[in-house]
Amino acid sequence: MGRRNRAAGRISADTTDYRDADGNVLTLRGSMSALTRRKYASTLHDQRVSTDDSWHRAVEFLFERLVERWTIYDVPTEGQKELLMRYRIATPDERRWIRDVLRGHLAAHFPDVEAP
Repeated sequence: MGRRNRAAGRISADTTDYRDADGNVLTLRGSMSALTRRKYASTLHDQRVSTDDSWHRAVEFLFERLVERWTIYDVPTEGQKELLMRYRIATPDERRWIRDVLRGHLAAHFPDVEAP
């Protein structure tokens, strides 16, 4: 089966936009597979690393899986690799805002998933 045929059967998830005080927009997916939920839970509660380290890894894991687009000063960033690179150079204020958005998004769309 060709690549085009596989993509044709996929259902796209709804997205939600979150805007900060500066007008930047974070677009998050509204669905998460059962496997992703299990991987996230094991990342959040990884006993092999410190609690702080597993917490940071869990936030990055959620960012990687849920963020579809991040528009900063009208410049959109898309694609998993580019988004993760941008997240890793984000300022502490940007990271705090992203964590707050992720927590709110989990509470609204995934109440069964523990927030970091």
